[in-house]
Amino acid sequence: MRFQFLALALPAVGIASSMAIAVVSVPKATAQIPLLTQLLQSPSSVSNDANNRLVTGWIYLDGRRLFQIAASKSNFPERSEDIQKKLQKIAQNYFHSPAKTPVRVDIRQVNELPVIYVNDQYLMTVTSEDAGLREVDISTSANQVKESLQEDLQQAKQERQTPFLIDQGKIAAGIGLTMIVISWGVYSWQRRSKNDAIYPFASQPRSDSLNSPTPAAQPITTQLNQQQHRHIQEAKRRLFQLTQTGIWGGGSFIILGLFPYTRPFQVGILTAAQFPLRLGVVFLGTYVAIRLIYALIDRFTTTLISSGALLTPESSERLQLRVSTFSGVTKSIATFMCVGVGFLLALVSLGIDIVPLLAGASLVGVAVSLASQNLIKDAINGFLIILEDQYALGDVITVGNVGGLVENLNLRMTQVRDSEGRLITIPNGEIKVVANLSSRWSRADLTIPIAYQADIEKALKLIESIGLEMDKDPQWERQILETPQVLGIDQFGDRGLIIRVWIKTQPLKQWDVAREFRRRLKVVLDEAGISISVPQQAIWVNDEQSLNFPSNGNGKAH
Repeated sequence: MRFQFLALALPAVGIASSMAIAVVSVPKATAQIPLLTQLLQSPSSVSNDANNRLVTGWIYLDGRRLFQIAASKSNFPERSEDIQKKLQKIAQNYFHSPAKTPVRVDIRQVNELPVIYVNDQYLMTVTSEDAGLREVDISTSANQVKESLQEDLQQAKQERQTPFLIDQGKIAAGIGLTMIVISWGVYSWQRRSKNDAIYPFASQPRSDSLNSPTPAAQPITTQLNQQQHRHIQEAKRRLFQLTQTGIWGGGSFIILGLFPYTRPFQVGILTAAQFPLRLGVVFLGTYVAIRLIYALIDRFTTTLISSGALLTPESSERLQLRVSTFSGVTKSIATFMCVGVGFLLALVSLGIDIVPLLAGASLVGVAVSLASQNLIKDAINGFLIILEDQYALGDVITVGNVGGLVENLNLRMTQVRDSEGRLITIPNGEIKVVANLSSRWSRADLTIPIAYQADIEKALKLIESIGLEMDKDPQWERQILETPQVLGIDQFGDRGLIIRVWIKTQPLKQWDVAREFRRRLKVVLDEAGISISVPQQAIWVNDEQSLNFPSNGNGKAH
């Protein structure tokens, strides 16, 4: 078990870091550091004035950020596109020039505003909004743009030289080989972990049910361990898939950034995939968290059962029903909480401020609570049903005029399946009185009609002997908890003498035991010549005229 949780450590760290990158907003102070964190930033607002709102954005060259510009919201798209097109044209002309041709960036004054020319080609005019964005004067802002253009254009041209491309190709080959090695190592680790977990309980010796102090604990703990194992394996499988995706996706993304011709694809990929990537990480993290919580719940329940804290000699069969109910309800609550947290994280990853949403949700919650008192009543009553163990999954209950096998139980409702196969849903708040036919033990209540003419003492001895035989029969002795009780003649009925028999059985076994008892009783009574009476009536006629039947002309009676 320690190995299973250790196997989750590395992928869990990866998913945690991925969620941190995908969900947490990157502050502006980090705009100079990694390209990934830079590109994940979207144009931000720097003014709240509705009539003259300013927005900012970056100018790119080969997928790299050069400098920021600012403009009004209505003019920004046109200005950004114009500067970007001019820069691309200037760069292409410069790249086709001789190798040692220097780049010339000039600042000229036009209408008291600095205008930037690159190799005598007009690029842009530095405005006061651009200077205000950098919190410097216009002249200083123009010089900063000039320095950035000179450095980045020279670097871009150098990156297009054959020696540089060869070196970058070697680096890309090394990254590709590293990706293959790491991916193969992760795959081998996954296969080894999977093979070790195929038969997790195969090496455990089987316990002798005759020597085991709690014979029912072993099947319950085995079932819970298997559920826990499945949840952990599912979480590991998803984390391994995320790790493989991170290896190949991250490596390919890095390779794209090595070459100036493919680096713009980084921008396109991040622009198109940043929100789906964030939502995917949140979704996968929520799913893995739910699976791990399921495993922890099963682990806790197994430990509690193995310690013997819940086991008593009379509750062996009952324990399995209670564990199933408790585990299912707890997992439902945990799923609801994880989905709620995941939904909030998804909103945060999309850049939505959830503080006003939470404040509004509290007010909505108060209104909903007032309007949905029945739901609250159902939840409270459902909690008490589970806490007091009134019934559990697998019990047979009767509520009012309906009853059946409990197939689903949660805080809001109870679903039972009746003998005709109908699924009946009962809100927990409507359950006032419930009859549990399978709590701890059950009883077969038999009424046997015997003819008045039969030898009643012989019939009672035969019925008692059948009960003793079934109690000693290996096929039925485990289902019968106590020796069947023949209570005697219960009443004089129209069918004859009614003899009542009680048989205490395991939960839900009363019907099987009763059917077998009736079968054996019929065979024995037939051999003894004792008949089972049927409803009968005696009619006495005292009117002599009613005995005379009228006849027709042929003298035949009707």
